Amino acid sequence: MSIVITGNPGVGKHTITQKIAEKLELSIIDINNIARDAGLFEKNEDTNDVDTVKLEKILEQKISEKNVIVGHLAPYVLDKIMVKTMIVLRRSPYDLISVYKERKYTDEKSRENLGSEVLGIIAHDAMNKFQEKTFQINTSGKSIQEVVEKVITLISSNIGSEEVDWLDLVTKNNDLKKFFSD
Repeated sequence: MSIVITGNPGVGKHTITQKIAEKLELSIIDINNIARDAGLFEKNEDTNDVDTVKLEKILEQKISEKNVIVGHLAPYVLDKIMVKTMIVLRRSPYDLISVYKERKYTDEKSRENLGSEVLGIIAHDAMNKFQEKTFQINTSGKSIQEVVEKVITLISSNIGSEEVDWLDLVTKNNDLKKFFSD
């Protein structure tokens, strides 16, 4: 069973996964790289249209206990029995705006990812499928080291999951239009 790091683009998945893999001496399985190498992106990588059935079959062959899996598609291509711990990294959508601008995301791609983070889509889907194995960490305002320590604690003790509700924050700030088009 594997450790999985998932979340929307820009939350720190790859950075944290690299540090966790080094600390725990695990190899990394990057879901996007596997999908790209197998030619499973249906249009291009930016659309996130992936043949998840084929990807799930490929991943079944690659997963062992000595790895950490990273990717936003994890909740959709992994089976519960393959996963020891599913960690969903979350980040304030207000912080993600500048991340997506820096990455030169289109307005549509930014809006889709921001809306997904505000609504907690990946967290919701992970919790529904992986239940007690799913934990959230808010990376907003935290150093890489702080997040790594929280992840290590979760892996070893299943303690430290955080409640994250960006929708409540965005609603209180009267910013729904900022993250969702009319």
